[in-house]
Amino acid sequence: MERLVERLEKAVERLELVCEGPGRCGDGSSKGVAQYVQAFDALLAGPVAEYIKISKEVGGDVQKHAEMVHVGLMSERALLVMASQHQQPAENAFTSLLKPISEQIQVVQNFREKNRGSKMFNHLSAVSESIPALGWVAMAPKPGPYVKEMTDAAMFYTNRILKEYKDVDKKQVDWVKAYLSIWTELQAYIKEYHTTGLTWSKTGPVATEGAKSPSAAPAGAAPPPPGPPPPPAPAPTSCSTDDSASRSALFAQINRGEGITSGLRHVSDDMKTHKNPALKNQGGPVRSGPKPFTAPKPACNANPSPQTSPKAPALLELEGKKWRVENQENAPNLVISDTELKQVAYVFKCTNSTLQIKGKINSITLDNCKKLGLVFDDVVGIVEIINSRDVKVQVMGKVPTISINKTDGCHVYLSKNSLDCEIVSAKSSEMNVLIPTEGGDFTEFPVPEQFKTVWNGQKLVTTVTEIAG
Repeated sequence: MERLVERLEKAVERLELVCEGPGRCGDGSSKGVAQYVQAFDALLAGPVAEYIKISKEVGGDVQKHAEMVHVGLMSERALLVMASQHQQPAENAFTSLLKPISEQIQVVQNFREKNRGSKMFNHLSAVSESIPALGWVAMAPKPGPYVKEMTDAAMFYTNRILKEYKDVDKKQVDWVKAYLSIWTELQAYIKEYHTTGLTWSKTGPVATEGAKSPSAAPAGAAPPPPGPPPPPAPAPTSCSTDDSASRSALFAQINRGEGITSGLRHVSDDMKTHKNPALKNQGGPVRSGPKPFTAPKPACNANPSPQTSPKAPALLELEGKKWRVENQENAPNLVISDTELKQVAYVFKCTNSTLQIKGKINSITLDNCKKLGLVFDDVVGIVEIINSRDVKVQVMGKVPTISINKTDGCHVYLSKNSLDCEIVSAKSSEMNVLIPTEGGDFTEFPVPEQFKTVWNGQKLVTTVTEIAG
């Protein structure tokens, strides 16, 4: 990693010395390289190099993740070089050319999934949520807005990093700025060179999977790794972590426009049963109704094995200052009682269980939980509910903020001392807040999910849409 950063730093110096004008840099090695490839090299030598440099200073999982992101960017550069020297290929060939990029996106996202207990989980999540932006090369006619959409997905986690380190560690704040600047600069790059989609050469051979590019890698940067030829019908390796690649393929199909119907067969009048009743009397299978229900087959099984994969062990333990409660199933009496103010609780993938946390702690996070009940006394920071379903949270003491994100079905029971709590929600549904009454009961209030936005001449004004029941 040290050698990589040194080489990227040298690349910055060389680019600064050899730039001859706006949009053009050359030092002999750039001869014959398309202008938009040179512009992408400037992005690599600028924002990307800064991001990798700061990631190295942060170290640990953040540094490893940055290496993976760099491989993805270099794979993208290789595709840009090929596009600058070849004509646009057929759709199936283009899909094969995209494979190294899509595979590296999955590598980046899998790293986050395998390191959910990492102290830098917010950093890993910010990168994993936005890395599908590398798939802009498959988007048309608006690749720029797609990159912005992916960047916005990272903001939830980068805001958490800024909130945690704003007055504590300036290096973490610089990391956020450096990382987000990559995608900001990429949007500007796309707007200038690939406004409606990846720009292909009008001359040269048609690009194929085995096409070679004679252009060298940018000075000081590692060459892109060669992608192995894919099998005829590659099977997905994950049912849950390849959503972004699948979405990219879907967008690519949709963006074919009228060409999407080119494979349909025309049905003439003499083949239509309503115009030729005699066709109904001809032999053939008779459809008397829908087929009886059968159990659906598994959606994906990348590693078939006679034995099912072992379940992850159930945990309830204190690791440093973090209480880890993971993979608990049908556990109605989970209790954490020996707590301290500096401790946090991370509850992951717990199902049909109840957890009680006594005393005062710093924060609580529920992640990927289903049918979970949480009861706690006091939290001085925040309670976060992420990617969960059918959870109930009861506050016995005080909590300043409760965040609900990507969750369906959430009931929050507030105490009299926590009525000033701020509840922030995004991409969630079926949320209800229950307020205590004098008689000891609770009154239920739904959290709005539908909004109306209008332009008032100067700015957008958003209000809650009231729906009469």
